Amino acid sequence: MLHPTESTADLLMLCREGNKAARDRLMRRFLPILRRWAHGRLPHHARSGAGTDDLVQLTLLKSIQHIDTFVPEREGAFLAYLRASFLNQMRDELRRSSRRPQGNPLEEHLGPAGPGSPLQDAVGQEALDVYEEALAQLTPLDREAVLMRLEFGYQYGEIAADLGLSSAGAARMRISRAVARLAKLIDANDLKA
Repeated sequence: MLHPTESTADLLMLCREGNKAARDRLMRRFLPILRRWAHGRLPHHARSGAGTDDLVQLTLLKSIQHIDTFVPEREGAFLAYLRASFLNQMRDELRRSSRRPQGNPLEEHLGPAGPGSPLQDAVGQEALDVYEEALAQLTPLDREAVLMRLEFGYQYGEIAADLGLSSAGAARMRISRAVARLAKLIDANDLKA
C-alpha cells in the first residue's frame, strides 16, 4: 500500500537500509510517472531489443540498486535523477540497436520505421540537444521545477510541496522565471550554432 504522506526522501533512506517494502513502494510510486513520461521517447527502430516499458523498469531497478550514489537535495531531485537515468538507458539501447543487423533491406525503401519521441519529432534532434544543454545550465532547483512541470506534468501545488516552496504561486513564479531563463539560454545556444 502506498503511503501518500511518506516522502520520497523517507523511502530512499529506507531503501538504503535494505527495506524491501520501501523499495516496492518507491517502485509503485515512480513507475507510472516515469512510464507516462517515457512513452514514445524510444525510437521505433530501437525497440526490437527492449520496449520503452522494459527500459523504464530497468531504469528504476538500476536507480534503486545504485541509490547509495544518489544524494537527495530535495524531493524533486529523485525525479530528475530518474529522468537522466532513463535517458542514459535509452542511449545505451540506441547504441545496441545500431550494432544489430537491420531487418529486411526492403524496409529501408519504405521510409522511417516510426516516429522518435514526441518532443524529438516536434523540434528535431539538434534543437533537442540545444534544449538539453540549456536545461543543464539552470540551477538544480530550477531544472527540477521545469522538468516536473513541463516534462512530467506535475501541478504547481505538487511542485511546491516536493521542492519545499512556500506555495503553488511560488512554484508558478519560479517555473515562469526558469522557463524565461531557459528560453534565453536556448536562443544564445542557437546563435552559437
